[in-house]
Amino acid sequence: MSTTARAQKAPDTRGPVRKLLTSFGFQIIAALVLGIAAGLIGRQLGATAENPTGLSATLDTIGSSYVTLLRAAVVPLIFTAIVASISNLRRVQNAARLAGQTILWFAITAFIAVIIGIVLGLVIQPGSRAGEGLEPGEPYTVGTWWNFLLGLIPQNFLGLTVSTSPGATEGAFTSSVGFNILQVIVVAAVVGIAALKAGKKAEPFLVFTESLLKVIQRVLWWIIRIAPLGTFGLIGSAVIKYGWEKLASLGWFAAAVYIGLALVLFVVYPILVRTHGLSIKQYFSGVWPAVQLAFVSRSSIGTLPLTERVTERNLGVPRSYASFAVPLGATTKMDGCAAIYPAIAAIFVAQFFGIELNFVQYLLIVIVSVVGSAATAGTTGAVVMLTLTLSTLGLPLEGVGLLLAIDPILDMGRTAVNVAGQALVPAIVAKREGILDEELYNAPREGLPFADDSGDDAPEADAAPTPEPAGAR
Repeated sequence: MSTTARAQKAPDTRGPVRKLLTSFGFQIIAALVLGIAAGLIGRQLGATAENPTGLSATLDTIGSSYVTLLRAAVVPLIFTAIVASISNLRRVQNAARLAGQTILWFAITAFIAVIIGIVLGLVIQPGSRAGEGLEPGEPYTVGTWWNFLLGLIPQNFLGLTVSTSPGATEGAFTSSVGFNILQVIVVAAVVGIAALKAGKKAEPFLVFTESLLKVIQRVLWWIIRIAPLGTFGLIGSAVIKYGWEKLASLGWFAAAVYIGLALVLFVVYPILVRTHGLSIKQYFSGVWPAVQLAFVSRSSIGTLPLTERVTERNLGVPRSYASFAVPLGATTKMDGCAAIYPAIAAIFVAQFFGIELNFVQYLLIVIVSVVGSAATAGTTGAVVMLTLTLSTLGLPLEGVGLLLAIDPILDMGRTAVNVAGQALVPAIVAKREGILDEELYNAPREGLPFADDSGDDAPEADAAPTPEPAGAR
């Protein structure tokens, strides 16, 4: 019996050419190609990060505006998604067991990923192969375990921070408002648990939160639909700012990271899928739209609505469980940013500065990567996680600055692997617990995946699965 409430997909009546042109995957690939071409043209016309031109400024504006749109929705999305995901546990049988299994498999896959990162760092020796003349930049974030723990304590309900700096004119000051994402996560988790414990009296609040989450996700769908335009600007701007020559001095490091990401995505994940009796092809075809968006947006949180959608609709994970596991994964499940990357980067820094690591330090890399994933908080970049790793090992934090030049290039691949894992673990756990809708998992990928069909927001789609008759399977 089906355990996933299925939304009726809009019938696909498009012809082959129109189907190709309106395909989200094709649009993303086309935007990547056009963005690279625009970036190369811009560099030929003399555009650089220090000397922008009209073309480079336009590309930068398009890309940065798209990222700004994603970031604008991050805080309300995190808060409502975590509160709703925790409250949804009340609809799931064996909720504590499912939560425990989810966290356990998050840790298992992170452990595998960090071991791969350590092995690649030792085999490829990226720090010893770094190009001459490599200059460290200024790290824009410095993290320590003590500061990380202090940062978990909310300063206010919204995790709001305000920074003030001198303005361009004498005596003038400018202020900017930001959010501490870790504090938002802590506040949301506490509110969600409190609402769950409050029982029936909290039902109106939970209903409102879930409705607000639906509204925010709808807004994010509109942002996701213009992802090809954002991709065009982001890639074009990156080519102009960083150029291919930036990879010359850090080529071996970049290669080691991407080899590690590829091994996890195309070897480890398929093995886990197959050992659980599921189709590898169906897993990749199901999760690929989210992986594509993650690659260009560099944000697990920004990709969250699409990740949750493909996990439910394509991979057959019940909504009542997916609405808990996927948001949790988007904030804590980071095989790319928090496992492979810091492992290879820490070894790179040690090799670059001529520091020998011992067994205990390698063990610390594993521990930091497995338990410290929340430090990345689902936002772009993994510098906080890297500085936590370096400070734990006692390695020079100047090493962070060495890697900033190509961080955006690496972050695309890291985030894609993060999102693939965030959809994989719920599918594995659902399969192990016997609640996976395998008929839906194995169904052809048809219809219009971004259609605003009525079933998507229908109340009955959120209802718990109908119990099976006794003895049914």
